[in-house]
Amino acid sequence: MLILTQADVRRAAAMPEIMDAVAAGFAQLSSGQADIPLRPHIALPEREASVLVMPAYLRGDEKLGVKLLTLFPQNPAQGLPAIAALVALFDTTNGQPLALLGGGLLTALRTGAASGVATRLMARRDARTLALFGAGAQALAQVWAVCVARRIERVWLVNRTRAHAVRLAEELRAFGPPIPADIRIATSAREALAEAEVICCATGAATPLFDDDELRPGTHINAIGAYRATMREVSGATVARARVIVDQRAAAWAEAGELVLARAEGLIDETHVVGELGEVVLGRLSGRVDDEQVTLFKSVGNAAQDVAAAHVILARARALGLGTAIDLS
Repeated sequence: MLILTQADVRRAAAMPEIMDAVAAGFAQLSSGQADIPLRPHIALPEREASVLVMPAYLRGDEKLGVKLLTLFPQNPAQGLPAIAALVALFDTTNGQPLALLGGGLLTALRTGAASGVATRLMARRDARTLALFGAGAQALAQVWAVCVARRIERVWLVNRTRAHAVRLAEELRAFGPPIPADIRIATSAREALAEAEVICCATGAATPLFDDDELRPGTHINAIGAYRATMREVSGATVARARVIVDQRAAAWAEAGELVLARAEGLIDETHVVGELGEVVLGRLSGRVDDEQVTLFKSVGNAAQDVAAAHVILARARALGLGTAIDLS
């Protein structure tokens, strides 16, 4: 079995390949070629924390794995990441373990890849400006993937703590192409959204990050931060007028606060969700109907993304000679 650390995952990461693998995983999910049960949650209420177990079998390309994830929202105040994770991959012919990967960065990469796939299929083709809400662990991968999907020329950062936004801006400029050098820090959501054609919401916010009337016609939104039915980054008014695509219907209606709360407010019903991203990948649905339409991809994350992305990282790590091989016998 190969052990891949976070550093190994970082060296092996290639966003275009991860996006393609994640797109294939979504396609298998929507075509019945994947077995992805709803993930069980274990609550640690005294710490406002959760533990998630996420298994996945992608029958279409014989990939099998399990992700173990902890969410401790109070960790950043102690200098620790809010998310810790491990991903284990297994051989589908004999059940033997293939690899164990540090899953924190992998989670960011596969989540960014999902936004990248959604942007590629749903954003206007002439989109050139991105607004990112949040400057945490998900931020760089979100920008990277959107810049793979579209020729982004300017990125606006919106974050409550300016120092974090300044640090992220430096990291993005240092990353280089396809991320542009024109990185700007907004003083308000309205300033960023006056130009934005693609928006990524990657925060732990429980209430909407912007008002519906601040959006330009034709804007595409990737909402990936809210992971509980009581949280939302996008308002009910925006959800109600947007063309909504989700990663997985059952999981979205169980966990996506943007949808659950808008339904409770009487703004939408379950028919409002047009379909799953995998259906768009397969060509069964259009991600966008016209250039004036607001489109929304809502993702709560699923193990199809993790297993698909992890296999890309494993293959590249083997080719680069990364990782530590151990014998469990």
